Amino acid sequence: MKKIYLSPPHLTGKEAEYFEEVLKSGWIAPIGSCIDKFEQLILQKTKGKYALATNSGTSALHLALCCAAIQEGDYVLVSSFTFVASANPILYQKAIPIFIDSDEKSWNICPIALENALINCHQQQIFPKALIITHLYGQAADMDAIIKIKEKYNFILIEDAAEAVGTTWDKQHVGTFGEFGFFSFNGNKIITTSAGGMLLTKEEDNRKKALFLATQAKEDAPHYQHNEIGFNYRLSNILAAMGITQLDALEKRIKKKKKIFNTYQQKLDKKIALMPHLSKSKGNYWLSCVLFEDYTQKEKVRLALAQNNIETRPLWKPLHLQPLFSQYLYFGENIAEKLFEKGLCLPSGTQLTEKEQSLIIELIHQNL
Repeated sequence: MKKIYLSPPHLTGKEAEYFEEVLKSGWIAPIGSCIDKFEQLILQKTKGKYALATNSGTSALHLALCCAAIQEGDYVLVSSFTFVASANPILYQKAIPIFIDSDEKSWNICPIALENALINCHQQQIFPKALIITHLYGQAADMDAIIKIKEKYNFILIEDAAEAVGTTWDKQHVGTFGEFGFFSFNGNKIITTSAGGMLLTKEEDNRKKALFLATQAKEDAPHYQHNEIGFNYRLSNILAAMGITQLDALEKRIKKKKKIFNTYQQKLDKKIALMPHLSKSKGNYWLSCVLFEDYTQKEKVRLALAQNNIETRPLWKPLHLQPLFSQYLYFGENIAEKLFEKGLCLPSGTQLTEKEQSLIIELIHQNL
């Protein structure tokens, strides 16, 4: 039986044409017109101020932390219910993460837990310098509440929109609310450059600083002069060409993903809950995620689907439960832990057929 993947890459058919043009030009390195065009197209889509194409979303986040002057001993608040790459760059900078729980209304960062963390930290003379929030599985976090808290406590806001290209909150694209935001174009994302990312920032100086650091911090000199640590974080021109073709298909992909989500919602047993959406969030429906009654039921379904060559994935294991981060502070009511125990990501690829989705639903019902 053909394997049904969770969220495989979907090529438009135009990539080869763009690749051929780039190869003929000879501009295959991390410089060239396709990079410039891809950055401008992202800005047009998001109405952002400045963009820098990078070789991954993780690189973009690391550059954001560098530009925000996060350094050894600084505290950074971060969602616990997310992929490890949302927090690893904090450790790159030798800073200290503080993990915040999710809420049941959105599965994204809980504003109540966030403010409780800030109150507690301030009482202990700990003043977090930045907050990294994740727009989980393509759905926006509660930006109204988060912006209010930001204005009250005065921290730098970094939006992890790695999973949320095309997602808006109250008609504003996620990734453009904070000082920094970033996207991922990894192979499993709604649009892909095979591997890649994009940093957004509101300040031109931050964009210049990020570009400088992303190109090995090479000083403006006739010889190779380096006064500080830099990185090899730029996206290649040939992969940017792929991004241009993929971006053309974004709205069509979102429409397909939403249809897949709606089909699960309509046809799955009502005891199975799908990821909720806040009213102001217009998501990209990257992954259709469900909650079962308990861990046992979730595992029974997961194993049954695996036996039928159907890939699923448990929801993110909260970072505060990971051995890597066990020593750090966590604030919340263990909502993320419950989501992890009961939750499963179902196949949501934009090439998923109706027949394949019907099979998935049938197998789920057979194993409840």
